[in-house]
Amino acid sequence: MLQNISKKWIKTFVFLLSLSQIILADDRVFPLNDSIKKEMSGASYHQRCPVGINELRLVKVKYLGFDGNTKNGELVVHQSIANEVVTIFDELYDIDYPIKQIVRIDKFKGSDFASIEADNTSAFNCRKATGGGKWSKHSYGKAIDINPIENPYIFRGGSTSHKASYKYINRNIKNINTPQEKAMLLPNSKAVKIFKKYGWRWGGDWRVKDYQHFDKQ
Repeated sequence: MLQNISKKWIKTFVFLLSLSQIILADDRVFPLNDSIKKEMSGASYHQRCPVGINELRLVKVKYLGFDGNTKNGELVVHQSIANEVVTIFDELYDIDYPIKQIVRIDKFKGSDFASIEADNTSAFNCRKATGGGKWSKHSYGKAIDINPIENPYIFRGGSTSHKASYKYINRNIKNINTPQEKAMLLPNSKAVKIFKKYGWRWGGDWRVKDYQHFDKQ
């Protein structure tokens, strides 16, 4: 009898804890207003995109900057994962995972190259997948690229498109001291484990490495 009661209380506690996280997340999830839609139009969003603009949400997250200070950033993601993204970034903050900056990619006129050059963490961008003709998961608002300079996309030949990333092609580091080194995503990284806990895929597991990339099916 007591064992059954304990199990019921545990289930109730877990449910209430999950509910509280959703409620807190909702305070940082917003429909796109007309101003943001205008800024995105012709930059990160266009009429041929595979997802409707009203299916997207603005998510406000806090993060630990490379300078050690708490900062605020904005991501645009699909409505189905918006609350989960807030929770994930809260957990990244709790483990002191550093992030250079988080700015909506329309601030870079939808240029993935320019965003990466700025070491910018971003999510929605209506574009084709790197090295292919299909829509990227970013086009659906279900992918996030984190610290792309420290976590580069590596071509089959072993090179990368950004000069600042060359020093991060070799992932075998013995001493992790600087924010940049702490930002490197590795198979045993707590940050990678957080994303995987919520069912996200990591590009670092792929044959052609895309260390910055996480997506949700």
